[in-house]
Amino acid sequence: MKLETLSIHTGNHGEPATGAVVPPIILSTTFERAEDGNFVEGRDIYARASNPNRRMLEEKLAALEGGTDAIAFSSGQAATMSIFHALGTNSHVILPDDIYYGTRYMIESLYAHWGMTCTPVDMTDISQIRKAIKKNTKLIWIESPSNPSLKVTDIEAVVKLAQSKNILTGCDNTWATPYFTKPFDFGVDIIMHSTTKYFGGHSDILSGCIIVNESLPQDLKAKIRNFQTTGGVIPSPFDCWLLFRSLATFAVRMPVHAQNAMKLATFLESCPQIEKVNYPGLKANEYHKVAKKQMKNGFGGMMSVLVKGGQESALKLTSELKLVKHATSLGGVETLIEHRKSAEGAHSVSPDNLLRISVGIENIEDLIEDFRQALDRL
Repeated sequence: MKLETLSIHTGNHGEPATGAVVPPIILSTTFERAEDGNFVEGRDIYARASNPNRRMLEEKLAALEGGTDAIAFSSGQAATMSIFHALGTNSHVILPDDIYYGTRYMIESLYAHWGMTCTPVDMTDISQIRKAIKKNTKLIWIESPSNPSLKVTDIEAVVKLAQSKNILTGCDNTWATPYFTKPFDFGVDIIMHSTTKYFGGHSDILSGCIIVNESLPQDLKAKIRNFQTTGGVIPSPFDCWLLFRSLATFAVRMPVHAQNAMKLATFLESCPQIEKVNYPGLKANEYHKVAKKQMKNGFGGMMSVLVKGGQESALKLTSELKLVKHATSLGGVETLIEHRKSAEGAHSVSPDNLLRISVGIENIEDLIEDFRQALDRL
């Protein structure tokens, strides 16, 4: 089935007892045994281990990425933690040098005492990745497009190198989503999503997931699942239900995000107040060629811009916008802008004048007009 159909029907088993087309929210934390005291086959036992809403959600998430299984978490960070936890002590991970700052901070602050180390490299340069490989390298982590500079990694090339060295590859596909990029098609072993973002799509859910396929060793998959259930880092039944519901419109929302982003990027590229627009859909973008080969149906809804005049001008632009909100996060129906340097703190590698833009699904003429009037005030 196509993505539009999968996002609506997969996992939706309705409610046999009532015939309800929409599955109900099952809030119960525990489930009754049979009269003889045995567990009932196919029935949940305790909600931390499994819940009907979570099982339906995981079935849908796996289908959207073309995976064999999905494991839902209470946040994208919890999902990422499950991978590093499964790798074990004294592991080495290769990361993009412009990765989401929270991922690198996680290794350096939470897993350093395990002996885990990481090497940040320019993931668009295969020679840098090759040089960074050590005897204990267990994972090469891909983020494409990257956050917040939107570098596009050649996933197939990275996977080819990793497989030649017997190293696993993981991909944060939050920004591209399976609507634009299918990492499993390029041989990636494991996919992570902050489902708070485009999968949720309305800025009202905090959740994450891991999606695996048959190439991931079963012992690693078991460790990730164990981290979810034993650690209790699970989304609530309501959050599962809400995300399941939101996914029904996922394939309708995504093309609008991309279409709006392309038009806004084209407009901003022409503005004298803007030093550079980072958006792989632009023909002048240095990553356009690999993005065109790797991404289908468009180039996503995320971009960043460098504003002339440094941090002061960048922050003034955010304050002059009327429709667009200055806030953290991304992937919602509303357009958000954020000054990443101030959000990431003292150790940020983001330029002082960089603004990240999550383009929503509003009328594009209204968005362009809002940016036009704000830029005119600089």
